[in-house]
Amino acid sequence: MSGESAKPKRRKAAGSALRYEHRPGRPNADGPEKRGRGCLWACVVLPGFVVLLMPLVLFDMYWGHELWGDFAPAWPGGGYAFAATVGALLPLVFLAWAAPLTRMNWKKSKARSLAWAAASLPGLAAGYLVAGVISTTARPKRRRGWDADCYSEGGPCWVHVHYPWLWVVGLVASLGAAALLITLLVRLSRRATPGAPSTSEPEAGPTPRSGTGTGDRRPPG
Repeated sequence: MSGESAKPKRRKAAGSALRYEHRPGRPNADGPEKRGRGCLWACVVLPGFVVLLMPLVLFDMYWGHELWGDFAPAWPGGGYAFAATVGALLPLVFLAWAAPLTRMNWKKSKARSLAWAAASLPGLAAGYLVAGVISTTARPKRRRGWDADCYSEGGPCWVHVHYPWLWVVGLVASLGAAALLITLLVRLSRRATPGAPSTSEPEAGPTPRSGTGTGDRRPPG
């Protein structure tokens, strides 16, 4: 009987939910931000990448075969000397592009910053030219793209057949030119550092008015 009169135990109430579902009538704060990022990627990044890539593609299409089939063999020293020249120019044009950009300071002067940005454009154009020359030697990734046009005179496959050590020569020339530039810049920075001791002039001797100078007088015996 005691079992029948016992009251059933109450169940504990469920805890409050920590996450709240988004209501249909409530605006979502993440929506405009995501749409803005998608528009930035679709309207700015992708077209800018295409604009930057198109000169290299056009350079390869219209001047690649003539460059390595006619111009490079006629270069003093042949194709390998031409590859070494292109490799040595790579760090030079990078410095011509990057050096003016390091002088930019928008907080101090916007006009001067714009002038320095404009001064970097010739280095950027020269960098595109060097990159275009290098891109003409790149073979297609897949071997099925190594067709008759690739093996024709001046084509990428033709270049690798006639100049198998082309990339090695260009890489060594680039590293050598970069090492020379770094050494030159370090020496120039040391000379331009204020307070550096000068070794070009001899050290001045003691004067009669100095603490250690005796002039023409002899010290007492």
